[in-house]
Amino acid sequence: MTRPRIILADDHKLLLDALKNLLEPEFEVVGTFTDGQALVECAPELHPHVIVLDIGMPLMNGLIAGERLKQAMPLVRLIYVTMNHDPEMAGEAFRLGASAYLLKNSAGSELLRAIREVVRGGFYITPLMTKGMVGSFVVNFKRMKSKTPLTIRQKEVLQLLAEGRSMKEAAFKLKVSPRTVAYHKYTMMEHLQIRSSAQLIEFAMRSSLVAA
Repeated sequence: MTRPRIILADDHKLLLDALKNLLEPEFEVVGTFTDGQALVECAPELHPHVIVLDIGMPLMNGLIAGERLKQAMPLVRLIYVTMNHDPEMAGEAFRLGASAYLLKNSAGSELLRAIREVVRGGFYITPLMTKGMVGSFVVNFKRMKSKTPLTIRQKEVLQLLAEGRSMKEAAFKLKVSPRTVAYHKYTMMEHLQIRSSAQLIEFAMRSSLVAA
């Protein structure tokens, strides 16, 4: 029987190595990535069944990457393993196509259980996130109001600006004009009722759009 193909993405190399050692006896790890942009560019060629990824990653965070990956590979299963225990962030992940959400202080056995569950077509949420909830956990999380009501392109622009890149540098990275980047920046500020670039960066940090 063919083992499920897994991709791992996290900006901490030590964690990637540990996860690979944990998973390889049962699954085939076909790729590891330390930033979201490389993950999105290379993952389709590796034909994964499951992608295990963090939210906070450089160049493109995990939520944006996950949304892009689901567009390119609708059948791929996304499992987020993150430090972010905010229920609103979990809700955003599920709205964007996640099949599982775990915390980095979850046990290794829990990740194995989550992968087995999503490979079968199910969903998994760590019990650390679901205390006090009734009914379907996934439905509960999906119903939560989005924390970042922005388009994919706006989120990409915001992350690059929050990482300290100029509008010209962000434009080069996204293959658009600086004027387009400026348009997205000021549209976001108006939409979010933010008056300064500093407040916009603060919003990006609060929304986990920038890697910690």
